[in-house]
Amino acid sequence: MSGVQQAALRAPDYRISLGGRDITRSVEPRLGSLTLTECRAGQADQLDLELSDHDGLLEIPRRGVTLSLAIGWAGEPLVDKGTFIVDEAEHSGPPDKVVIRARSAELAGDLRTRRETSWHDTTLGAIVRTVAKRHSLEAKVGDVLASRAIAHIDQTQESDIAFLTRLARRHDAVATVKASRLLFLPIVGARNAGGVQVPTLTIRRSDGDQHRWHAAERDAYTGVRAYWHDPNRAKRRGVTVGTDANAKRLAETFSSEADALTGARAEWGRIQRGAATLELTLAHGQPALAPQTPVKVTGFKAPIEAAEWLAVKVTHSISEGSGFTTAVELETGIPEGTAGARVEDVG
Repeated sequence: MSGVQQAALRAPDYRISLGGRDITRSVEPRLGSLTLTECRAGQADQLDLELSDHDGLLEIPRRGVTLSLAIGWAGEPLVDKGTFIVDEAEHSGPPDKVVIRARSAELAGDLRTRRETSWHDTTLGAIVRTVAKRHSLEAKVGDVLASRAIAHIDQTQESDIAFLTRLARRHDAVATVKASRLLFLPIVGARNAGGVQVPTLTIRRSDGDQHRWHAAERDAYTGVRAYWHDPNRAKRRGVTVGTDANAKRLAETFSSEADALTGARAEWGRIQRGAATLELTLAHGQPALAPQTPVKVTGFKAPIEAAEWLAVKVTHSISEGSGFTTAVELETGIPEGTAGARVEDVG
């Protein structure tokens, strides 16, 4: 039986709470659509609700109230998708309807307050734990990242979440907040909010009704080159990961050889992962699918099946007309490597 036929035989289910009060049964007869967009890092997850106000009795929720959501299929355990803060509301018509937009509660507030901080002679783990404690969060730092030395880095007019996102990009990691935990984990080797390895999800072509695979020219860049200033030699020096034939040059000048090497390896990993992408629209929604989920696919062309995929962005939609569908954007899950590097003086 195909995914489309399965979806037709099963009913989507969800649970919505407003300010801690279950309002699912009140929402159900009015629901036009429910859309949840989950992002990997840096951006807040977003919940959009479109509700009918045909009788004029629907109250518009005030900004700042919380919505909690769980989704799935009738007769099965629902998957908790977290708590959101309402920050937009719209009324239009006819036909009269209310549109509500809410974003991740955990990526709001003080995490987005700009601050000035300098960090000296510390580690990634110590920085993440300090930020987590400041916001009453539990820190979860990947073992491979926690002990990495940070000689010096400035947080200048930058919010904590923006600073951690920048730091994560430099170390090819993900920085985000889920379930009251501040996560700082390698992009590859995904773990959930509890720090547990995320199991690989298998998706069959019969689960979906649309796909788009795209492969970029892998030879566009042959490596990445990063620079730092060596005070001992009074020279600008460079390190290349991959080969230098057509290496991408990073604009930033790093403070040390170690930082330059880390930055070059992180960028080379991003380039390799972006060499192929896959977009799927699943007629049979997958509530457990979330960013950082490792995915294997079957029923496709050989190059598509051979790749190890990693979910980057997931959009779950429930509506009267389309049922429960899931759209997912994936990139190739290139394993974290120790690509060789070459160092030389450049000035």
